Amino acid sequence: MMKSFLKTVMTPAARHGLLLAALLPLAPGAQCQPFDWSLGVYAGQYYDTEPAGFTQGKAGFSDQYLLALTASKTLWRSPSLPLSVELDGMVGQQGGVASLTEIAVVPVLRWSGFPWNNTVQTDLRLGPLGLSHTSSVSPLERGSNGRGSQTLNFLLIELAFSRPARQADEVFVRLHHRCAIYGLLNDYGANGEDFLALGYRHRF
Repeated sequence: MMKSFLKTVMTPAARHGLLLAALLPLAPGAQCQPFDWSLGVYAGQYYDTEPAGFTQGKAGFSDQYLLALTASKTLWRSPSLPLSVELDGMVGQQGGVASLTEIAVVPVLRWSGFPWNNTVQTDLRLGPLGLSHTSSVSPLERGSNGRGSQTLNFLLIELAFSRPARQADEVFVRLHHRCAIYGLLNDYGANGEDFLALGYRHRF
């Protein structure tokens, strides 16, 4: 199913671009810090619970998939702590149960202060309050009355990993979440959508 979806939404040029991105971490080159911008790509599968439920092992997966491009810009960096604020945006295509396009933007806190970073550079990124809009209401987001919202809150939780000598090239695991903030944005009774995704980004 995932292979069929990727062939449907990706042109040959896009597939070649992803291959080039995958090979970038292997290329030699000096690192430049700090990084102010990033570009990346990620793919994931829909799961049927909120992020809290996923971390408790309660998630079940469905045949809905997401392929997305992401970019970020550093807005602020602490002079004394391994902490920064980034603006993260994404545009993605969903397919499987339903075909639709999603765009989202969210401010993100990045924390880089882990004691094992000399071995594996690890960054935690949290973006609890953003905006996500889909081209149509997904059947996976409709409440018991059949209604749903195209525009919802966007939340991401992410762990990013890189080699200490090549921090410009990150692989990451992301929980991608759309929700009504417990009925604040609508009262349709639907959770929204959640995807567990794997991705790669290049920072510069």
